[in-house]
Amino acid sequence: MSHHTGTVPGATWVASRAGALLCLAVAAIHVVDQGGITATRDPYYIGVAYHVLEIAAVVAAVLLLAGLVRPGWLLAAGVAAGPLLGYILSRGPGLPGASDDIGNWTEPLGLVSLAVEGALLLVSLPLSVRSLRRRTY
Repeated sequence: MSHHTGTVPGATWVASRAGALLCLAVAAIHVVDQGGITATRDPYYIGVAYHVLEIAAVVAAVLLLAGLVRPGWLLAAGVAAGPLLGYILSRGPGLPGASDDIGNWTEPLGLVSLAVEGALLLVSLPLSVRSLRRRTY
């Protein structure tokens, strides 16, 4: 008989680890896209949004690894949905002060980002809903 020392049992433990890795991948992709951890993209509001996303992704990963699944999965869902929406808006109608990506749907790093965020959304949404339904405090 094996004893698991974490607070998250079985399959949820595996999902939490996968979610944490996907969150960290979202952060890494955006650090690469902005040109490094200390760089800030233009326009300024997009640069700030990148930094907020990267911090949120790391916090979500830490929460998931710590077994704090309710806030972890909720934040992870936002980490996935936010940049997906940003990708669609920046490639479709464009964002204020940032029209250079309009129509650029097949940029390689963007496609990698979509795949990672899509996978994170597929994992985090049902687990977010499940964690909200639980009444454990």
